[in-house]
Amino acid sequence: MDRVSDNWERLVRATLRREQLPHAGQGHDRRPSGIAGSVPDSLQRSTNINTILQAADDIQADDPNVARILCEQAYSMAQNLDPNSDGRGVLQFKTGLMSVIKQKLAKRDGAQIDRNRDAKRLWEFYQQYKRRHRVDEMQKEEQRWRESGTFSANLGDLELRSLETKKLRRIKKSEATLSGELIPYNIVPLEAPSLTNAIGFFPEVRGAISAVKYTEQFPRLPADFEISGQRDMDMFDLLEFVFGFQKDNIRNQRENVILSIANAQSRFDIPVEADPLVLNKKASSYEKLDEKAITVVFLKVLDNYIKWCRYLRIRVVWNSLEAINRDRKLFLISLYFLIWGEAANVRFLPECICYIFHRMARELDAILDHGEANPAASCICENGSVSFLEQIIRPIYDTMAAEAAENKNGKAAHSAWRNYDDFNEYFWSPACFELSWPMKKDSSFLMTPKKRKR
Repeated sequence: MDRVSDNWERLVRATLRREQLPHAGQGHDRRPSGIAGSVPDSLQRSTNINTILQAADDIQADDPNVARILCEQAYSMAQNLDPNSDGRGVLQFKTGLMSVIKQKLAKRDGAQIDRNRDAKRLWEFYQQYKRRHRVDEMQKEEQRWRESGTFSANLGDLELRSLETKKLRRIKKSEATLSGELIPYNIVPLEAPSLTNAIGFFPEVRGAISAVKYTEQFPRLPADFEISGQRDMDMFDLLEFVFGFQKDNIRNQRENVILSIANAQSRFDIPVEADPLVLNKKASSYEKLDEKAITVVFLKVLDNYIKWCRYLRIRVVWNSLEAINRDRKLFLISLYFLIWGEAANVRFLPECICYIFHRMARELDAILDHGEANPAASCICENGSVSFLEQIIRPIYDTMAAEAAENKNGKAAHSAWRNYDDFNEYFWSPACFELSWPMKKDSSFLMTPKKRKR
């Protein structure tokens, strides 16, 4: 009997679809039409481009501008996944999709397009669509019908409501893909596959992004390490895991390093010869980077550190400029900027920054020579977490703050308390290495002044 009921229900559903939905074959199992039905297999396996284009097709009549946003997003994802159109049918697909986008742009009736508001516009449409079609109520009612086991009188409404819900899911999935656009950034939205910021398509910027990507030669990160946004793993993820830098600092300095290298590269011609930096042999010249550009940034960023080592007559952390490869240069540039970016008031002690960098660079050098990535001993807290701010910066900052509290609003004698110059002078002497590493918390340098009677 149950089998007969199931067959009858399927028959009624099919009839209702033909009678009540004559316009588009919009059944649950319909094949995508138009450009959504021509997404190459190589792009479908690792992205939801097909879903995004189906959503664009569904809402074209409701809001052509939102449909245009989704098509542009799908094109951007396809371009990032296969920039050279090497996959079977990818070139034809991208050409067709670009034609669709141009048609949508031509129909905008002269209206201005602000792509910086695309993600917000999509979210607003999603909320309006839910309210207009009473989606939340539909889902609850559909659940009640299914639980009651009735299907005869309500099947038509149930089918229509299910279609609206399915359409909404596609829109929501597309919105989730665009959510990376809302991650804060300064100039380049590195954590989102976006068309909203054209600077990300400059050859030197793409080359710099490619330069910091993770390679098989780097230590393996734990499988549960999370990558923020929609981007590939890079050097900054390793530095975050090893030293416990804050995520916002990582995000800022990733952009800073990429733009610094891109600016240096813009002063040279884009290299066209084979480049060992490019892991994909089919990558275009747009993803290549000149060795000289990295060296220029390296020497500029670490200039004060090099002078500090020369003054103290100690060796820098690399054997020679010729012996250090470009990956190590990029790691050291990134490490220095991350230290500076999270140093709070300690950044006003430039030689102290040099000391911290010198010690941490040696730790990093040892970690890079291992197959598995492990947290740096200097940054491991008592509770097992890893934090550069807590273990390196806070002890120095607290000591400086305690000394500043003893200056009696500037009335105390200079000899009665240590100021910034006194702290920094300590690192102009070889005695600073007595601080050891990890830093000795009972070091005389980190001793706070005794409270004086007022």
